[in-house]
Amino acid sequence: MSSLLLCDVRLGLRGPAVDVAVTDGRVTAIGPSLARDRDVVGCGGGTLLPGLVDAHVHATQWAVSRRRIPLAQANSAADAVAAVVEALAERPAADGELVMGHGFRDGAWPDAPHKDMLERALPGKPVALFSNDLHTLWLSAAALRMIGRSHPTGVLLENDCMAATAALPAASQEMTDAWVLAAMDAAAARGVTGIVDYEYADTVTDWLRRLDLRDPSVRVSAVVARPLLDTAIERGHRTGDVVAEMLVVGPYKLFVDGSLNTRTAYCHDRYPGQDAHGLLELPFDELVPLMAKASGNGISPAVHAIGDHANTIALDAFAEVGCAGRIEHAQLVRPEDLPRFAELGVVAGVQPAHQPDDRDVADQHWSGRTADAFPYAALLAAGATLEIGSDAPVSPLDPWDGIASAVTRTDDTRPPWHPEQAIPLTVALAAASKGRSEVRVGDVADLMVVAVDPSAVAPHELREIPVTATILAGRVTHLTS
Repeated sequence: MSSLLLCDVRLGLRGPAVDVAVTDGRVTAIGPSLARDRDVVGCGGGTLLPGLVDAHVHATQWAVSRRRIPLAQANSAADAVAAVVEALAERPAADGELVMGHGFRDGAWPDAPHKDMLERALPGKPVALFSNDLHTLWLSAAALRMIGRSHPTGVLLENDCMAATAALPAASQEMTDAWVLAAMDAAAARGVTGIVDYEYADTVTDWLRRLDLRDPSVRVSAVVARPLLDTAIERGHRTGDVVAEMLVVGPYKLFVDGSLNTRTAYCHDRYPGQDAHGLLELPFDELVPLMAKASGNGISPAVHAIGDHANTIALDAFAEVGCAGRIEHAQLVRPEDLPRFAELGVVAGVQPAHQPDDRDVADQHWSGRTADAFPYAALLAAGATLEIGSDAPVSPLDPWDGIASAVTRTDDTRPPWHPEQAIPLTVALAAASKGRSEVRVGDVADLMVVAVDPSAVAPHELREIPVTATILAGRVTHLTS
């Protein structure tokens, strides 16, 4: 029997001082001055909350991106190239080594990325630069040759981007697994006790292999990628099935459209200055049979939809199939579609940290429609269930970033963007904790202790909330010394 005692802790926001006993992975007692007959974790007067669950992560890509040249601050293609040159001056790459960067947002850049810019700055170097949303890949001429491709600009979008990414040289499986487990340790240090892994791979197999290496710092829900539906059915997997300790089967991921930054989010209205509505990846007639096959075999659909037309199509498909599920992102939603989330039992898996990142691009490319963009308060008012994720590496795997953005609608000194769509802290915390809003006797002991009460700090300080301890099924995964 494993047991521990969290002492000198406050139970929830502005809650009373208590001790909390945990036995065999569950909360077994809450009260003042409980007996010290078990391992004691001193919490220093911190606040006890349910552990955070990042509802949308690409675990391998996040782990790898942490080792790439950061490009989020680039305000132009020229800036991005300069950042790569500066990084290589500090740590030169070996001859023939693929140079990789991550995080650029070119939707509002004054210049266009091109392979020739990389060639002029880094002659003969293979360079691969990933956009923040992973829907654009900017390759140098040498990198294109490395994967046996030619392209007029070296800027690949959507399916071309995904195919080229898969063809690029990658770290060994052993190294990648070590990086992923280390990234999960870092997530635990921010209070995370669970993730939903949307990696476009055989995530169940990948995580079974990692679990053989050591105990993980988080629970994992492993999403079924589109090409692996038949494999999942043959395995007898159903969403929610326990595959191993700390590992369950997740939903089935499908894409209706692309992304805002690449102007491939599928919209009812044309993009300004373009005769294009975005990219429709899966039309209704193709989406419905895939969703029906999955749901008919106990696998819940999770449908990527960013543009308002993509969201309409996804909701129409849920209505046609008659199953519940999820829409991932829901970044632009027409008012008449908002009530349908609750009516159809469709969870809105949202990433609030994207809103301050994308506000300028949205103002430019969704001009006149931004009142319906990232509409969290409107979704709540319509009865929808929100679950917060990061979409790491699009945003950092740190739910506090998303919580702060959901509450403040900004992440810098600018005024909040559409503040009418902000949501209360209590709602944001629950949405980032898989719906849990309090710690009770009998709960699974997936918990975190934060050094300060989140309700007692200025909203902009939420991003930097210090985490004292994280507990996963009664096991301490992080403890500030």
